[in-house]
Amino acid sequence: MKHRILTLVVGLSALLFWNCTDLEEEILDESLTGTDGLVEPVSGSISAAYGILPQTFRHTRYFGLQEIASDEAILPPRTGLGGTQWADNDTYTTAHRHLFSSSNSLVTGSWSYLTTALFRTVAAIDVLTPLAEAGDAEAVQALAEMRALRAYENMLFLDSWGLAFKKETTSGISEILRGEDALAYIETEFLDVVDTINTDKGPGRMTQDAVYGFLAKLYLNAAVYRDPYGTPSFTDEDMANVITYTNKIIDNGSYALSPEYFDLFNDENHDNAELIFALDLRGVLNNDHNRWAYWSMSGSLFPRPGEMYLSMDGTDGPAATPDFYQNWVDAYGSVDPAEADARFYQKNAQVPAELEDISGLTPYFKDTLGLKTDKDHYFIAGSDFEIDRGIIRGTMWAPRKENFRSGNFMSGTDASGATGYKIYPLAEARENGSDLEDITYYVDHTLDISIQNTNSYAGGYRFAKWQFSKTSDDGNNYSSVDLIMLRLADVYLMRAEAKLRSGDNAGALADVNTVRTSRTARPDQTPKAWSSITLETLFRERGFEFYWEMSRRTDQIRFGKYEDSWTSKTDADVNHRLFPIPQAAIDGATNTPGYLEQNQGY
Repeated sequence: MKHRILTLVVGLSALLFWNCTDLEEEILDESLTGTDGLVEPVSGSISAAYGILPQTFRHTRYFGLQEIASDEAILPPRTGLGGTQWADNDTYTTAHRHLFSSSNSLVTGSWSYLTTALFRTVAAIDVLTPLAEAGDAEAVQALAEMRALRAYENMLFLDSWGLAFKKETTSGISEILRGEDALAYIETEFLDVVDTINTDKGPGRMTQDAVYGFLAKLYLNAAVYRDPYGTPSFTDEDMANVITYTNKIIDNGSYALSPEYFDLFNDENHDNAELIFALDLRGVLNNDHNRWAYWSMSGSLFPRPGEMYLSMDGTDGPAATPDFYQNWVDAYGSVDPAEADARFYQKNAQVPAELEDISGLTPYFKDTLGLKTDKDHYFIAGSDFEIDRGIIRGTMWAPRKENFRSGNFMSGTDASGATGYKIYPLAEARENGSDLEDITYYVDHTLDISIQNTNSYAGGYRFAKWQFSKTSDDGNNYSSVDLIMLRLADVYLMRAEAKLRSGDNAGALADVNTVRTSRTARPDQTPKAWSSITLETLFRERGFEFYWEMSRRTDQIRFGKYEDSWTSKTDADVNHRLFPIPQAAIDGATNTPGYLEQNQGY
């Protein structure tokens, strides 16, 4: 029997999975194969569970919540065009300062979508349980997969709000667990399925190795989850468990560290041997945007030439904090981190040496002799042109349109007779307005940025880690770049941390250096092995490896850094390690007294 699977706005209040904002749902074919919308119960139910996740991790939801609350990224209001952008009712400034209200849209949007994702997973379990009990082998495997996904989603709740929902079916009221009870419940769910879950359906679906990895992550953070407001007490048992489960992944030899770091974040990353679990955004499975690529980038940037990319641009969103950049400077001293570490920067725009120096020149937009002094300051590139990647400083080179917001990309012929697109230094068109003849300077991403000062569109170094998708149908929408939730480098660095906290400094150093020296695609930039390791340098190393991957906030809490001061943030209240529960969710639960209580400090 086949069933039509539609996405629905779920009445979560009846189930006490409390929502507080309307979800932007679409009617979709949620089969794993994307045929005619008629799908088997097994594939249809698990597709609905996975299908909501890319929207859950959008930049204005869970991704932004984790990044902006850390010392890694900052998003102040930006001025230009006669107004202010990204003010957004102080959503991002209060998040960065840890001055959240329970109505902050990063919080409410993340909560809403994550509760919906969890409900869909429980709904899938409802469908699969009787099929599995009847002996359907496919359903048995799928049920294990959904239980693992439910445990993972509850681990995200525990990490961000200090609670988990114990809910076995869609009927009845879920039980809210905190602290040791929540930790034990999630642990049990993972352990119950780890020996029966599939071993070969990754990285876009939960597998045995994904469960091993998330068990390791659970044990690594267990001290925080037991007592989110205290000083973490890392037990020998927890650290031994981290080592046990990371060993299982490393020793089976199924994964390999990527020689080119930025290949991990490209269109083709689904098949990268380093990925263990990721959100599968390929083809018909794709239902979200390329937001992790464009959110931080200049709004004057059109990164990829060609007719199908005319609407692809940046948003002038978050920038790296000066404090986060200083970590790189502290690690490499007088050596530019772009030269010392392949993870910091990848140069893709092959600018001829005679064009590199743009000092004293002003942007040239139209092929009218004498209009500007640098009318020939461009080079020719093909449709495969790529912008530079990593942490972007100064001025980028990129294609240019005939007009800032309209027209085709400019093309031409170079001295050798080769034809292609003209690649120019990036002109600051947003801040000057739309009259291209009046644009007088280039985008210059500078280090200084803060909430207190007036910030131009160009202010702050930018994150260009995720590739602007080459398979997107209109540029920014429908990226085919999988969003990574777990990869092999994290497994090595989790094991390194567990060894270091257990007194095995040599073992920890070996694991850290395995990751550092694996990025060999550009040998001159391969990070050199460290000669020693401490918790401080390991924390810094995790920042180098996992920036712009939603890792930093959790790491800061575990390493005792979250109450520190950094760019525009001085709050030191330990209560703010957890986010507030949306007030609308609490209000919705008033018919069950004491069911959902606000986290302390809010």
